Amino acid sequence: MLNLLAATYDTTYTTTTTTNTAGGAALGATMVILLLVGLVVAIIAIVAMWRIFEKAGEKGWKALIPIYNSWILFELSGKPGWWALVALVPYVGSLIYLVLYILAMLQLAKNFGKSQTFAVVGLIIFSFVGMLMLGFGDAKYTGKKYVTGGTTPAAA
Repeated sequence: MLNLLAATYDTTYTTTTTTNTAGGAALGATMVILLLVGLVVAIIAIVAMWRIFEKAGEKGWKALIPIYNSWILFELSGKPGWWALVALVPYVGSLIYLVLYILAMLQLAKNFGKSQTFAVVGLIIFSFVGMLMLGFGDAKYTGKKYVTGGTTPAAA
């Protein structure tokens, strides 16, 4: 009887594997293309921020350092630079940072002589294009000059 049950419920499995090299190659090519597009976008964004920093009297290389560039951007907006550190807070940091970023971009547009509409459309919704327009356009920085690392106005 046990032999009959064992024969009925055989637990040996056979597996077959097939390789789909065309699908893997297509996925790999897609990933490489996405990586290259992301790299180009990141480089253009850094160049735009570099130009914005130079227009505002800051050193352009500061755009290369990830959290420090946000710190400088907040200071150019007349906001405390430490607001950039809020993004590092787990869970709620991203949401709070987004609100602080919106406030800073509204002021940054004003500091470059641009309208609030430009701030919302160009610096908040389409920030990639708006930063390029600020960096390479004819806008002049009219905000206060801040000493890096602090919020005290520098002597003119």
